[in-house]
Amino acid sequence: MRVRPVGTAAWPNNAVMTQAPDTAWYDAQYNNRARVPDHPAVLARWAAESARVRAARPQHLDLPYGTGPNETLDVYPAAAPGAPVLVFIHGGWWRALDKADHAFIVPAFSAAGAMVVVPNYALCPAVSIEHIALQMAVALAWTWRHAARFGGDPGRIVVAGHSAGGHLAAMLLCCRWPRVAAGLPSGLCSRALAISGVFDLEPLRRTSFLQPDLRLTPASVRRLSPAGFPPPEGVLHAVDGGDESEEFHRQRALIRARWGARAVPVCESLPEANHFTVLDSLASPAGRLHALALGLLRLG
Repeated sequence: MRVRPVGTAAWPNNAVMTQAPDTAWYDAQYNNRARVPDHPAVLARWAAESARVRAARPQHLDLPYGTGPNETLDVYPAAAPGAPVLVFIHGGWWRALDKADHAFIVPAFSAAGAMVVVPNYALCPAVSIEHIALQMAVALAWTWRHAARFGGDPGRIVVAGHSAGGHLAAMLLCCRWPRVAAGLPSGLCSRALAISGVFDLEPLRRTSFLQPDLRLTPASVRRLSPAGFPPPEGVLHAVDGGDESEEFHRQRALIRARWGARAVPVCESLPEANHFTVLDSLASPAGRLHALALGLLRLG
């Protein structure tokens, strides 16, 4: 598939700027590992549960969607043809974590009748966030082209993402697909779920723990902040954990304010969930996030 180089007009122009308190304040707001002291236990649980899933169920691991660094994805086929497709994008501030540690979200969606795709991407600072966004566009284009091979319906692709993945899910909802590659439908991605997503990147430029790796500039912030894009034709559900920082709550409210209730019909916090445990609600068949995802997949 021929794709345009990184930094093209696959996304709209944008203008989002935020007034800054100080670096220490932004660090405290966005450093989730510091805010959640027991995060190592949660990450270890994700890895252990994911290893069990990868060992126990049918899957196709490390399929290449491109030829660049980390351009592979895992596919968990549907049990029957014509299934909706959930593409889950992991978080890690675009600079950490791996698809292999997120297979724990798969069983509940496979049981509900979905095909699941979990892509990897290259990590900052080796590449830019812009590069990662285009990688995810190419991964979705690959999914659209190959879904039927694994029992999926290319017309029913839903993207869900956590943290940095939530940002990427919103970016993909706004993607101008025919500018990514010839033949892609303009509505390739019209439904997305952003979990603890970041939609205005200007505050991250003010952090001391992220900015050295992300290397954001005022210009890249404008290109990469979905809150400054025109509202997309599709639908985004924006959800965070009730125990997350003020800034994560502001980010969630901001995308509803900028895009409106039509484009963001769900904008809510999950009680007693932090930045990491919020994903339990996606992996559990009884969880609110799981129910929202099933609704987007049209399985609920």
